[in-house]
Parts: sequence; structure tokens; C-alpha cells
Amino acid sequence: MSASTPVLPEPAARPPALPPSLNIDALDRLLSPLNAEQLLRQVIVDAFPGRAVVTTSFGAESAVLLALIAGIDPSTPVVFLDTGYLFAQTLSYRDRLVRHLGLTDVRTVTPDPDDLAREDPMGNLHKHDPDRCCRLRKDIPLETALAGFDVWISGRKRFHGGDRGSLPRVEVDRRYLKINPLADWSEDAIAQAIAETGLPAHPLVEHGFTSIGCFPCTEPSGTGGYSRAGRWPGSDKTECGIHIAKNHRNLS
Repeated sequence: MSASTPVLPEPAARPPALPPSLNIDALDRLLSPLNAEQLLRQVIVDAFPGRAVVTTSFGAESAVLLALIAGIDPSTPVVFLDTGYLFAQTLSYRDRLVRHLGLTDVRTVTPDPDDLAREDPMGNLHKHDPDRCCRLRKDIPLETALAGFDVWISGRKRFHGGDRGSLPRVEVDRRYLKINPLADWSEDAIAQAIAETGLPAHPLVEHGFTSIGCFPCTEPSGTGGYSRAGRWPGSDKTECGIHIAKNHRNLS
């Protein structure tokens, strides 16, 4: 990064919430007998009441995790990143699914307008530096949204492949205890859960989208292959970055 490239200020330091003696492997083994619903109930209700937050893209698979959350406590905070580049269908699906499930604390988070004006004034940063664009529009806003919580629940799964292929159900990410309750679910199990429970599907699924992000960086991935194949087509980028641990806030 050149000396003239503006950066965002570092956030105030916050002490870690997790005890330094925490043995995450032992915790994972302890929780391994629990199914997804039991694991979520243990985290949201029993172990960390008021300290857990869910992040969701309201994408092709999001309804399953959100339905489980709603069945346990519909007031659980849910954070949704609206980058300014989402499909209109995603925004309408968010509203429909929130009503369907009765979720009462969905927080839509957006990039700082001043950051956008300074870092991406032409709105084309995604074309020449997609990692920086994701950092600006997703990672930095999310850091602020998660700041008041200690436990982060995500909907990632091993069948997504790449770095997610060995995804544990319980891990530590920066200062958060991170829970991936559907990590060991298969693509067929997700589809079956949606069908059996009558959950509404994302409107773009029927058009061949199996993973849905920002419209400039997402295309139909078809069926029978890598579910995230339509993300950042033509590049080796596979993650936006919010699930890759960082220890700083500067764009880089």
C-alpha cells in the first residue's frame, strides 16, 4: 500500500472475553455429541445468554440456521451486511424470511459513507482490488457490529470446500468463541431441511445460484459441482475475508 493511500483508524483495544486457559479442542469434544439445535440452545440459552450473535447473508442456505435460531429464541441478535451491492432479491428475501420466522432483532449493517467516499469514490474498487473492497464493505462494518458480543454463530459448512473443508464446529476467531453448528451438514441435508420445513427459498436459487453474494462478483454456479463456484468468477479468491482472522482495522 502506498504512503498516500488513506487508512482507517485503529479501534480502541478491548480485552479478550475468553479465558486464556480455554482448551478449544476439549470444548469441541465436549459439545460434539450435541446436534445443531442442542448446540445452539447450549450456547444461546444456557452458557452465553445475551452474549451470542448470529451473522447471515440471507443467501441460498441461510434459512436453515435462522429457523433453528428462531425456534430457540427469536430475539437472538442477527447481523446482516448490506454492502450496497447486494441483489434486490436478497433484500426482499431478507424481509420475507424475517417475517416468516418471526425474528425480532435483525440488524442490517452498512459501510460507513465517509469510508466509501474516500476509498471507493467511483464504486469500482471490486474490479481491481476485490480483497480491499470486501474489507471496506464487509469486514470493517462487521467488526463494529460484533463488538458487543463474545460468541459468534456462523452458517459455514465443510461441503463448501476450500479452507472450510476441515471446519470445526467450535473454534476461536480473534476474541470470539465461534460456533459453526451446521459445519458437518451435507448439501443434501440442507436441501432436505428446507423442503421438509417449508422454508421459503432464495429467489435466485431457481436460476442456478448456489452461493449468493454481491452482484458484481457472483454468477450462477449451476448444479452438481462446487457450491461456491459462482463467487468471484475468473479469480482464485474464495472468501470475502470476514471469516479470516485479522488483528487490525486498516485497509491493506
